[in-house]
Amino acid sequence: MSVEARLARHGHVSYLEIPAVDIQQSADFYESVLGWQIHQGQSGHISFDDRSGDLIGRWVTGRVPSREPGVLPYIYVDRIDDVVQRVVNQGGEIVKAPYPEGDLRVATFRDPAGNLMGIWEEAGRLTS
Repeated sequence: MSVEARLARHGHVSYLEIPAVDIQQSADFYESVLGWQIHQGQSGHISFDDRSGDLIGRWVTGRVPSREPGVLPYIYVDRIDDVVQRVVNQGGEIVKAPYPEGDLRVATFRDPAGNLMGIWEEAGRLTS
């Protein structure tokens, strides 16, 4: 099995391991909130891709969730207000509601395991 060229680019962030308390709950959350594609391998590991093919990863137990900002990933979204509502509906917590930052709108949330994540969109951009 060879690594796909789209993932193996120097300096490109292409893989995340996200701490989880309940891996299935986290997979369901990210699938519902961000539309990530979920995969279950023969080994039973649940992994994801962000549907662009540029980011892959999996959830892992036995690690402390990242509740406080250290490295803080921000994920681009369409319709940030809709995504914020899905975060709440799926058991996440909005830490900082959408606010303007230059020509962007950004927000932060905690997933069901407590990991702090950010989301952002271009201000004024509407997609269908």
